[in-house]
Amino acid sequence: MKQIFRIASILALGALAVTATNGMANAKDKVTVGYIGPITGKVSAHGIAGRNSADLAINLRNQDPNSKYEYELVALDDECKPNIGIQVATKMATDKHVSGAVTHFCSAVATGAVRIYHQFHLPVVVWGAISPSVTYGNDYKEIHRTIGTLTSQNKVAVDFLTGLGYKKYVVIYDTTDYGKGHLEAFANDLLATDGELLEAYGVAADQQDFTAELTKAKSLNPEVIYFAGLSDLGIRVRNQMEKLGIEAQFAGVSGIISDTFIDGTTASEGSLAMRQGAPVEVMPGGPEFIKKYADADYKDPAEAYGVYAYAAMNVLLDAVEEAGPDRQAITKALNTMPAKEYSIGMVEFDDHGQNVNSLVTPLVVQDGAWVTWDESEYASGKRTLKGK
Repeated sequence: MKQIFRIASILALGALAVTATNGMANAKDKVTVGYIGPITGKVSAHGIAGRNSADLAINLRNQDPNSKYEYELVALDDECKPNIGIQVATKMATDKHVSGAVTHFCSAVATGAVRIYHQFHLPVVVWGAISPSVTYGNDYKEIHRTIGTLTSQNKVAVDFLTGLGYKKYVVIYDTTDYGKGHLEAFANDLLATDGELLEAYGVAADQQDFTAELTKAKSLNPEVIYFAGLSDLGIRVRNQMEKLGIEAQFAGVSGIISDTFIDGTTASEGSLAMRQGAPVEVMPGGPEFIKKYADADYKDPAEAYGVYAYAAMNVLLDAVEEAGPDRQAITKALNTMPAKEYSIGMVEFDDHGQNVNSLVTPLVVQDGAWVTWDESEYASGKRTLKGK
């Protein structure tokens, strides 16, 4: 009996040793990465979509047996407010547990926050903010961006609108860096055409009444009112255009592209906007992203730019996998990363951390949805825009 007990004990100890060894082999070091976006406030639909998409990228990476690390997400809310953005950027950057982050939908927030990331050597990949100054206004090696800039967006807008035959424009822009940047780019590109900028009116981002600006605009008889701002402001401008009987074609920048704009606007049909990139359905990894997002059962939609946050997080995770969780090593890995295809298409950073592969697609609201221009009944002639 003693011999049998001794053998059983040895086998039991051996089993425990094997179990312990396997546990050690399967354990992965945890790496914390961050996300910052407007989770509450006027454009929270985009911020929540971005957070969910970044979370999706992390969850899928954690399910990958080949991943070297187990990732945890810390998400902070910048409310699309520059002062709040500085606070949360500082909180994120000074947290030594955070190895890198995916940050900002709003350009007014991102332009002020980048110096914080540089100061504390936190590598970030910007997912939504499109002001050129985010990457080109500095030489911060920690700053990268997957989405394109507003410069290319407005060039496409001018070519598209003048190509439709529109010649007389009024611009209404918010007076943040985002709106002013769009105005400057649009006006400069318009100079190279036979189009005419009749007037430009700056408005506060939280302004409610546009009677004065729109009454002046109406007296100029423009063919197009071009709006440069975010969706909540765009809703109010478009609704008040309708109330004042302004028959000009409404066109906007990428900031208005959301279901929120359509739902909140009394006359959204036929509205035009320029989208950074292509619709997610036709992006190289778009259909796969849509399916995985749906399978994850998030209660909020991915919106137009969730796929960019998803791509940005995957770019960051790839850099961590290559270089480890050290901030400066991640920055170096991002700056030397070869061109690679992600859900949005090819990502290739230039010497300022800007993705050089930028596509802009004109969209139009048709039957309560944003539709690519080429696939719309407006392009085929079955429906007509204002003044056509």
